[in-house]
This record gives sequence, structure tokens and C-alpha cells, in this order.
Amino acid sequence: MEKGKKVVANPIVVLREEFDDWAILFNPDTGDAFGLNPVSVFIWKHLNGKNGVDDIVKKLRPCCKGVPYDADTHTNKFVDDLVTKGMAGYEI
Repeated sequence: MEKGKKVVANPIVVLREEFDDWAILFNPDTGDAFGLNPVSVFIWKHLNGKNGVDDIVKKLRPCCKGVPYDADTHTNKFVDDLVTKGMAGYEI
């Protein structure tokens, strides 16, 4: 992902949160579904077109314990995977 690009969730994709803070992302157009852990849910909820990966990681650090120093690398990979799968895209 290019630095500073804002990410937006695909509006057709459904986030279903479960009782244990995990969730399922479902794309009704493709039938694809993916399980998300609580950190991934946090990231997903910030894919609103106002945040880039750096912004999301800055918001993540005070909310989660034990955030690794390379959280931006992990977050970039996750967001890139979402974009590749059509679950998210970039603000134009």
C-alpha cells in the first residue's frame, strides 16, 4: 500500500461480530467469508476512507496491549489482502 493512501471498506461487505469479539466478513457478491480476530475487527472498523495504515496503527497502539513494533507491516499486509480480495479499496 502506498504511504498515506486512505482505505475504505467495500460497502457491500458485511461484518458480523460474534459474542467473543471475533467476527466474520462476508461478501455476498462472491460468497467469500473470512474470520477476523479482535485486532482485525478494530482495523476493519477504521477503513472508513479517512484513515491510512499509519493512522490506524496510531489508533491501535493505545487500545491494545503488546502491539509489536512492526505493527504497520502486519497492518499493511492485512489491508493489502483485503484489497486483493475485493473487501476494501482506496479513496480516490
